Amino acid sequence: MIKNIAIVSLSSGIMGEESVGFEVEIGLRRLKEYGLNVRFMPHALKGLDYVKEHPEKRAQDLLEAFRDPKTDMILCAIGGDDTYRLLPYLFDHNELAEAVTDKVFLGFSDTTINHLMLHKVGLRTFYGQAFLSDLCELSEEMLPYTRRYFEELITTGTIREITPSDAWYEERTRFAPDQIGVPPVSHPDRGFELLQGPAVFSGKILGGCIDTLYDMFDGGRYADMPELCKRYGLFPSAEDWQGRILLLESSEEKPSPEKYRRALGFLKEAGVFDAVSGVLIGKPMDETYAAEYKTALKEIIGNPDLPIVCNLNIGHATPRCIIPFGVNAVVDMKRQAIRFDG
Repeated sequence: MIKNIAIVSLSSGIMGEESVGFEVEIGLRRLKEYGLNVRFMPHALKGLDYVKEHPEKRAQDLLEAFRDPKTDMILCAIGGDDTYRLLPYLFDHNELAEAVTDKVFLGFSDTTINHLMLHKVGLRTFYGQAFLSDLCELSEEMLPYTRRYFEELITTGTIREITPSDAWYEERTRFAPDQIGVPPVSHPDRGFELLQGPAVFSGKILGGCIDTLYDMFDGGRYADMPELCKRYGLFPSAEDWQGRILLLESSEEKPSPEKYRRALGFLKEAGVFDAVSGVLIGKPMDETYAAEYKTALKEIIGNPDLPIVCNLNIGHATPRCIIPFGVNAVVDMKRQAIRFDG
């Protein structure tokens, strides 16, 4: 059972801005109502500019959270776009490998990079929720589907099975105090969708935000990101992908179908689709480009025997489940469920 949570800002430092203080209070209250002890790591609340300018302090917070024997869970504040800059401070002298202990690590979006860092040093992690994005939800309560998986994680330390949400929600257009208690616009959901291939397959899941994976290969956002990721061997080799299940979800930037295709092309060139046992696709935010992405997946992957399952409630579209990385998963579309061994 989780008792002590450390909150880190590994990408954006927005959690420390005065404008989101009211949201932080909501999330902190909810965590305390669960009986959890919450620690904001020393630099997590320093704000956008400081966090942006000091990747070494972000790395320091992560290492300290892992070294603290009292910490049961490391919870990411939110995503962002430059956590790759932590690489030298975590790997030049094996800092991360020497600090890592068996704790729950939870985050998504740009945190994809942190998941790959932790995969590299052998830690199983959890993908799908973050503090500001989920615990600080402006509705009267956390979104029920989201809350269900967060509660399972803090109660049991793992996730045993995910099933579809009955509803999905439109992204909020305003985050302000007058929105507290205002529920997001909801729509009925339609379950997991088998796009092609066998209805049952298995493997250990790995992946994350396709926008972030794209940036690992394309230097358009940060010119040094592909070189740094290559230098530290961050993207798993084709051999490492063998038999795994690839998870992909798209960001709030709602990448164009053309960019989505280029991202898939990078993954194909890296040998991922020849190695994996299946592909899981998160629902796009507001269902933007959902049909175009499905077409791109079939055409770029080019293997009708590789199972592809779409419309998972994971990633940037709400509500969000939590998916364990590094444990065996059985995807069963006949049962509309994904089961995990541990």
